[in-house]
Amino acid sequence: MKLRPKLCIGISLAPTWLSGEGWRLDGSGIEGLYSSDFALETAQRAEAAHLDFAFRPDASFLPLAIMDQSFGFSSLDATLLMTSVARETRRIGLVTTISTTFGHPYQAARQLMSLHWLSKGRAGWNVVTALQGNENFGVAEMPSSDARYLRAREFTDVVRKLWSSFPSGALLVDRETGRYADTDLILPINHRGQGFEVKGPLNLPAFPGPGIPLMQAGGSATGIDFAGEVADMVFGMTPDLATAQQMRSQLSARAVAHRRAPRDIRLLPGLSLYLAPTREEARALFQDNHRRVGRAQRLQRIQEAIGLDLSSWPDDRRLTPADLPKTHHSMRSASHRALLQRIVSDTQPTVAELLARPEILSSVHWQIVGTPEDAAREIAVWHDAGAIDGFIAVPGGSPESLRLTLEDLVPRLVSDGRFRRDYAGDTFFSHLTED
Repeated sequence: MKLRPKLCIGISLAPTWLSGEGWRLDGSGIEGLYSSDFALETAQRAEAAHLDFAFRPDASFLPLAIMDQSFGFSSLDATLLMTSVARETRRIGLVTTISTTFGHPYQAARQLMSLHWLSKGRAGWNVVTALQGNENFGVAEMPSSDARYLRAREFTDVVRKLWSSFPSGALLVDRETGRYADTDLILPINHRGQGFEVKGPLNLPAFPGPGIPLMQAGGSATGIDFAGEVADMVFGMTPDLATAQQMRSQLSARAVAHRRAPRDIRLLPGLSLYLAPTREEARALFQDNHRRVGRAQRLQRIQEAIGLDLSSWPDDRRLTPADLPKTHHSMRSASHRALLQRIVSDTQPTVAELLARPEILSSVHWQIVGTPEDAAREIAVWHDAGAIDGFIAVPGGSPESLRLTLEDLVPRLVSDGRFRRDYAGDTFFSHLTED
């Protein structure tokens, strides 16, 4: 049973519609990738469709292998970019990404509250612990998952304390008496923890309105528990309905454990959308976009996920559950491993069939390759099943897929009564609490 009648919808400002071969299309605009105008145009179009938020994922490292063929993880700083977008938008939420593993809570608190002021209450924070990049910060080895989440909890706690240390009510700005602020209300936090010592207070008052929503993306048991404690939204990696239902159930349980209502945590899977007017065109778009993903790369992805080396297997040999290794430490996500294991168990594909699957060619997010009508129908099934509370649109293949997402798919969801016709408020939290 769905927890909310209306979907929460965001869009990624990482230009996924230009990844793979998409950037090579005429008119893709790839030359302007490192300008604010590139992201601004997408955010403004998303605002015209009344989306809840625009989201900029970020990373602190640059894998070089992909750079020969595509832009990979190279990007402008997420928070600086969102600050630029804030000036030219009015109502859409703006979610930036800041790592708790490599950052400092005082700096993060100040950056986020600055974005909140500059956007007039529309900032959001994607809290990430990061998976790579330690060498860029003088850290010899990447901390374990448990260590990263321990630091993330303290980091987030300090940020929230800093936001509260200088309440907006402390501002008097009384010209007649000459009192600018009531300093009795501006208090140090005097935090002394395992990872940080921060005196405070923050040198910026809290925005006089709703606070800053938090997003979290971890899918491990520790990550889901952390989300149950602090997150308003979860950027989920749920490649199929069963995985989404399981994660939604886990999030609800952890919310209750932390004395929160399950509906206050919105599960928003990344939704990879390869859209076209016909299914045939959509399938051709998907295949064309991944035409340089060679056999060796596909075989490597399978081996990393489920531990099965198929390099010497003939294309017509079928895989069965008996072929799956009993134990394997996956180099990919647990959800990706589980999905591929289910595919083998349920369909017993040939090697050629497995190598051609979207889950091997592309991302491990939920994927829809078809028409906007197909996408609206599948989203409705997931929503009605209570598996999701919305999604983050990740259009793929071409700028046309982005256009169809905003100008065809979203209006269909509006017509179905699953999404708003217009904004009811001007702040990010007002969008999240409409129903």
